[in-house]
Amino acid sequence: MFKWKKLGRVFNPTEVKNVSWMQEFAQAPAVLIFDEFVRVYFSCRPPRDGNGQYVSNTAYVDLNRQNLFEIKDIAANPILKLGEPGTFDEFGIYPTSVIRNGNDVLAYYGGWTRCESVPFNVAIGLAISHDNGVTFTKAGKGPVLSYSVNEPFILSGPKIRKFNDRWYLFYIAGQKWVANDGHPEPVYKIRMAYSDDGANWTKLEKNLIESRVEENEAQASPDVFFQNGMYHMFFCYRYSLNFRGKENGYRIGYASSADLTNWVRDDSKAGINVSDEGWDSEMIAYPHVFELDGNIYMLYLGNEVGRCGFGLARLEGEF
Repeated sequence: MFKWKKLGRVFNPTEVKNVSWMQEFAQAPAVLIFDEFVRVYFSCRPPRDGNGQYVSNTAYVDLNRQNLFEIKDIAANPILKLGEPGTFDEFGIYPTSVIRNGNDVLAYYGGWTRCESVPFNVAIGLAISHDNGVTFTKAGKGPVLSYSVNEPFILSGPKIRKFNDRWYLFYIAGQKWVANDGHPEPVYKIRMAYSDDGANWTKLEKNLIESRVEENEAQASPDVFFQNGMYHMFFCYRYSLNFRGKENGYRIGYASSADLTNWVRDDSKAGINVSDEGWDSEMIAYPHVFELDGNIYMLYLGNEVGRCGFGLARLEGEF
């Protein structure tokens, strides 16, 4: 069993002043490590528009490498512009996962568009940075991984990894929409694709993680890393309905694999849960695990899926 020590909330977007496009949420944190600082990418939102609709942007905050609670810089602008009318990312860039590729930084992101019968659809886009991850240029107007015959909607939550010179993209794919008093909720499961070049992908075409709390369990944020001869995945899951409070809200789960294809789920090993009170007392979600200077850390979201920011935990003991 893992044991994570919560260190506290690192960043709260509601405290940022005079930035109209960053008023709420700091969702899906993902790091890029530099010599002097750790850059954390996250997705944020301005207030709802006159029709009650959100858009989502991706920004970053730079943390002092020697003190991850010291903010050194905040992005002056979103790292990507929203898409043109009719494109897959017209209304949102969320979430984003980054990886270095030579002198460039690649960003894989969920691009959101609005729908009529259901609220939204999502596909996965690619963007490239030539300035150390400050600004990005889209690979094109369309996605690099999109819905298909066996994955008919909602491809999102990308986490990009590279193992043994092969690219792996862990993501979520929609399974169904569940009726909810006129406000349908999506059910999505964790999946994987692989690539030799990071641009052309082959889907595995199977759910990686079995459902536990119910058949319509929704899973997200599959963060995978390799340690001690095994692949380890921390992810989050929730009930399909009434999940915006404590009882059915997001929790963090864990699974392991020897081959990246067959996974054994054991949430009892996750080692982190909601707090008794405070900003993460109702839910914890979207884990991102990274190693830094001899320690293993986890960034994660709290209540209302990160409306008021993300926090940090440190792994205690040996992995």
